[in-house]
Amino acid sequence: MAAGTSNYWEDLRKQARQLENELDLKLVSFSKLCTSYSHGSARDGRRDRYSSDTTPLLNGSSQDRMFETMAIEIEQLLARLTGINDKMAEYTNSAGVPSLNAALMHTLQRHRDILQDYTHEFHKTKANFVAIRERENLMGSVRKDIESYKSGSGVNNRRTELFLKEHDHLRNSDRLIEETISIAMATKENMTSQRGMLKSIHSKMNTLANRFPAVNSLIQRINLRKRRDSLILGGIIGICTILLLLYAFH
Repeated sequence: MAAGTSNYWEDLRKQARQLENELDLKLVSFSKLCTSYSHGSARDGRRDRYSSDTTPLLNGSSQDRMFETMAIEIEQLLARLTGINDKMAEYTNSAGVPSLNAALMHTLQRHRDILQDYTHEFHKTKANFVAIRERENLMGSVRKDIESYKSGSGVNNRRTELFLKEHDHLRNSDRLIEETISIAMATKENMTSQRGMLKSIHSKMNTLANRFPAVNSLIQRINLRKRRDSLILGGIIGICTILLLLYAFH
């Protein structure tokens, strides 16, 4: 019976790790899609200005469909991982050995932390993508209005040219901001990975400390015996010294 429950717990852990690996890969691709969306839109805008015959290989609508598909897949994986964590929680509540429960609860908490980090990263990336898409739609509308005005008037006056140059400057500034955000996201991923490593090291140290409590007790007993022997030896030396002094003066 115990072997069956142990196999059930290991199966849940295996499923959780598999889903976590899939989520990690999906979130990396999702973040790259968000980062490339604004860059691709900027390139498309330059193509529209200088060449009306050029059609991008991956336009905004294709990226939007890819975004919706990946978002649905990630949400499904998060839901499945949440279900696995709930099953693991039910198992820890039903287990009857207190020491085993402590180890299981520690493992469950680690999986819950990973789920929370992935959920937060997904919602943050999704919100960034939506904000970039709304900004790109707004800038594209402004660009179309400018082109419409130019074609309708038939005159490229100085004011319109200055406005277009200023628009290009704003686009370059947005591109630099997006690159900075990408660097910050990469830094955040590295910090998350380092935190996971530190948690793993801390967990292993706690496991070793809990596994060998008798060693700590034995070391304490040895230290106490050494201290007692030192006190006895010091007392004997002191008594002998006093007796020698009394013998010498008498």
